[in-house]
Amino acid sequence: MAAFVPRATFPTLDSLPRSYFLGHHRAGLNRMKLMLSQIDLILECRDYRVPLTSRNPMFEESLGGKQRVIVYTKRDLGQQKTRADSQREQIIRIWHHPSPVLFSSDKSYGDVRTILRFAKKHAFSAESFTGSRMMVIGMPNVGKSTLLNALRREGVGKGKAAQTGAQPGITRSISSGVKIVEGNQHTEGVYLIDTPGVFVPYVPDAEAMLKLALCGSVKDTVIAPTTLADYLLFRINQVSPQLYEEYHQPTNEVMALLEAIAHKTGRLQKGGLPDTEASALWMIQRWRTGHLGNFVLDNVSENALDRKIAEEQQLSPSTAQAKKIMKEERNLVLEALLPFKASKQLSGKAITSRRSTLPPRDEGYDDDDETHPPMPDTRPDSPAPRREDFSRDKVALKAKSNLLI
Repeated sequence: MAAFVPRATFPTLDSLPRSYFLGHHRAGLNRMKLMLSQIDLILECRDYRVPLTSRNPMFEESLGGKQRVIVYTKRDLGQQKTRADSQREQIIRIWHHPSPVLFSSDKSYGDVRTILRFAKKHAFSAESFTGSRMMVIGMPNVGKSTLLNALRREGVGKGKAAQTGAQPGITRSISSGVKIVEGNQHTEGVYLIDTPGVFVPYVPDAEAMLKLALCGSVKDTVIAPTTLADYLLFRINQVSPQLYEEYHQPTNEVMALLEAIAHKTGRLQKGGLPDTEASALWMIQRWRTGHLGNFVLDNVSENALDRKIAEEQQLSPSTAQAKKIMKEERNLVLEALLPFKASKQLSGKAITSRRSTLPPRDEGYDDDDETHPPMPDTRPDSPAPRREDFSRDKVALKAKSNLLI
């Protein structure tokens, strides 16, 4: 039997969407700019698994000039407990020198305490009687709210303050300050402000969009789950095909793996057919939670960040250009709907024209128009309706409409 050979490259998918820059992203970024004068320190969160791809240059453009610390979250989902981990982290520190860099794991209280000590040292050195205000920012679903809750739990011993979830977009507005460090006789304490995740206006690289989707920065409905599962299979095979050996032998065919997962986990449709889409979502979620390997998707090297910035300057359009691209895409959709809209309008006009040929209600007809004979008044003589009759009829009509709904 021939030895398994994983794919060397993943096919380029030009049809992938390249933007997830939503309305509340723009509104949140504008609000952050307005609040910048009240902020002492910015905590920018990036995903440890995609240290390059989860960088948003808009933060540096819009929030530049304010002291910041870079926090790489979800460290436990990218570490393999080898020497390569420490080497990678040293390279990342070199990227941002002299700015401080911290690493955080959802399951490590030590990492959370390290961030707390940094925040406390920075706040108390300022000696502000009103306390210190810090802001946590980052791409969607990089763990900002999770970090805030962990800092609050360790710092002041209180429970969850920010809502979290597996999909992006849980936080849609800027919160009020949440205390993470108690004050002393010199200062009120440290307050951390949660913000909505802000996506980049345009992603020129299709593989970068796949990485962000795989890490959960865009909703699972934006890219087909089977496509995302295929990319995940490609990356797993580069690390170790044994990570999915309980479901299938090493393979480059994603549908064969998804069908095996469906049978193994009971994700079947009527007639026993495998539900490959549900299996793809399950497979993706298993990797996101660390059950299908812990590894980094970006290639980390000393000059990788400089190369990434240079590529962005050459390929990435400005925010205005990105808005223009999105507007053109919307116009194409509207143009596709125009025939349906026109036919609907024409049908409405036809109905209106037919109605216009009928005589006005209870007004007879014009003597010069013999096409419409007068309508006889067959209504019996009856007294004028009273106010309570109208009220009763109104109640009856409302009840009938509720039944129809």
